[in-house]
Amino acid sequence: MLDDFFTRALIAGVGVAVVSGPLGCFIVWRRMAYFGDTLSHAALLGVALSLLLDINTIVAVGITSVVLALLLLGLRRGNSLSSDAILGLLSHSALALGLVCLAFMTWVRVDLLGLLFGDILAVTALDIAMIYGGGALVLGGLILIWRPLFATTVNPDLAAAEGLRPERAELVFMLLTATVIAISLKIIGALLITALLIIPAAAARRLSSTPEQMAVFAAVAGAASVVGGLYASLFYDTPSGPSIVVAAMVLFGVSLVPGGRLVRRIRAKAQGGRP
Repeated sequence: MLDDFFTRALIAGVGVAVVSGPLGCFIVWRRMAYFGDTLSHAALLGVALSLLLDINTIVAVGITSVVLALLLLGLRRGNSLSSDAILGLLSHSALALGLVCLAFMTWVRVDLLGLLFGDILAVTALDIAMIYGGGALVLGGLILIWRPLFATTVNPDLAAAEGLRPERAELVFMLLTATVIAISLKIIGALLITALLIIPAAAARRLSSTPEQMAVFAAVAGAASVVGGLYASLFYDTPSGPSIVVAAMVLFGVSLVPGGRLVRRIRAKAQGGRP
């Protein structure tokens, strides 16, 4: 079954969506969308390093994103610049450096549009194995830090007073985000990764009454966006990555139905009640 490129794309996309949905909830709660953009832009630098050093792209992008996340933490502790200024500096610097490095490597042909907007239809069985293996580690790590990370999101000072070590939880969260971006690059592209993290979580927010429920709904919304976007791409011959994001936007639009009637109906069915 994995010999079918469309089937591989569906399996890979759903795997990424199930992982990025719960993680995206914390990005929405903590208002860290710009942080996701910064790591996704750094992915291009990781691609350049993978070509230069002849190593796996996912591994190179993951290492680059982790290094950038650690650099961000170090610069933030210095308090010399505001967080948004640091993010802007790192984001555009990493993107520009990656593009310049790719331009110098004239001996390799790089599908720049594929890197920017994804090429999910080209995923291999090895990519799927890395997506599900890395995704399992990310979900496991998120479950372990769920309580301290959520407490830090609500009130960092109270979390510190309770001995939950908010700085460690934040560091692990950044590393998990870097891992998700690394395994998502081939599917959704460097410029659209943040959309897959944020839009399903934003749609799930209006359908949920608890944080845990929002995480589950975000994963389901992300998976539905992948399936809907891929079939739309197949039927209308549109780019797969942007089609997935458009499908996610449609789901978000549905969640904004005036009066919340549809939201209440979906929530009631999810809880086993009547609309």
